[in-house]
Amino acid sequence: MNPFATATEIAAAVREGRTTSSAVIDACLARIERLNPVLNAFTAVTAERARARAAGTKTGPLAGVPFAVKNLIDIAGLPTLAGSRINRDHPPAAADAPLVTRLEAAGAILVGALNMGEYAYDFTGENGHEGASRNPHDLARMSGGSSGGSGSAVGGGLVPLALGSDTNGSIRVPSSFCGLFGLKPTYGRLTRAGSFPFVSSLDHLGPFASSVTDLAVSYDAMQGYDPADAGCADRPVETVSGGLESGIGGLRIASAGGYFRAGASPEALAAVDAIASALGVTNTVTIPQAQRARSAAYIITTTEGAALHLDRLRTRPDDFDPDVRDRLIAGALVPAAAAVQAQKFRRWFRDQMLHLFDSVDAILAPATPCVAPLIGQKTFVLDGKELPLRPNIGIYTQPISFIGLPVVAVPVPTASGLPIGVQIITAPWREDLALRIARLLEVRGAARTLQPEL
Repeated sequence: MNPFATATEIAAAVREGRTTSSAVIDACLARIERLNPVLNAFTAVTAERARARAAGTKTGPLAGVPFAVKNLIDIAGLPTLAGSRINRDHPPAAADAPLVTRLEAAGAILVGALNMGEYAYDFTGENGHEGASRNPHDLARMSGGSSGGSGSAVGGGLVPLALGSDTNGSIRVPSSFCGLFGLKPTYGRLTRAGSFPFVSSLDHLGPFASSVTDLAVSYDAMQGYDPADAGCADRPVETVSGGLESGIGGLRIASAGGYFRAGASPEALAAVDAIASALGVTNTVTIPQAQRARSAAYIITTTEGAALHLDRLRTRPDDFDPDVRDRLIAGALVPAAAAVQAQKFRRWFRDQMLHLFDSVDAILAPATPCVAPLIGQKTFVLDGKELPLRPNIGIYTQPISFIGLPVVAVPVPTASGLPIGVQIITAPWREDLALRIARLLEVRGAARTLQPEL
């Protein structure tokens, strides 16, 4: 089978008897063995477990589909690394995370754990302990972070489906750099139980895939209230895959102006404009105080993150990636008054955005300000100024995850041959609308994945 076959194509072939789960898994593991030394996407491969499960898997919406998870998500029998050296000393997880269990209940088969930025405080996909996960479209370039291994694995055709986390953009940035569809659901929609936290009030889990249908089917499989996660919303399951082909008739869609166009590269702006054109969108909206929202998101991120890691910073400072350690230490020094103001502004900004959704159903915005930079690159030019690269890749994603809105990132090819992403942002709990729009763009060819030559 084509290594770039989608999850739904694989599942249909298994259910119809055109292939077997065992054949799919054997081919997947062989591709991982061949390409992971190049891409550095996996930190652990669960081959024995995968083969055992494949022997009895024939049914389900994801029958026989290989998947992998960012290594901050629990896998029974493995320590949950969260990209760190310190967590290597932790005992193995006693059980799989609920999202792993739910995907396997739908027929999917776990094949391993994926590389990531240390403790998820990263936009680059570079890890000081495991090395950088590499962009399958140009091995010299970043995969994006912190879910870099997830982007690299799906983009490189190692697996058709992967899970990542998104605190400030860590699903949408790798989706943009690696040319994938990614879903950051509404805050509280998918349980985070069995995952290592970064910033509890901002953390989301969600899927990467090479098709919108794959996002929708996996998202449907993972929904459901879980009291083990205090942030999980007690809402009924609201499936989306059945409505993907409903089109956009009657939907009010606008492009974000102002802050979301200032500083973006020509490739980023052209991608948004191409998506808008494909949808017939001419309206522009201004998201109020987006720059301030991004600043407030940074304050909340760095202070909550620092509080989580204070004991580790005191007792094992030399075992951190220095870049991560120093930003966490800086967060510990932020005055409490600044954190309180950031939270007050957060409530105001959420109210403003909800009011904006009274007049529009979806908003288009860049996912990243540029295509994937080179691994090791420290600065880039943004709005005519040379700035540190690592903290500024997420300038267009942070104001959105800051208030927990659902987003689908869609991939757009550029003239350089590298992909870049566009965000489709909707009101809380309206993942269905974002996925419908993404599906129409996929059908029209405006949003599409690229298959790298590996």
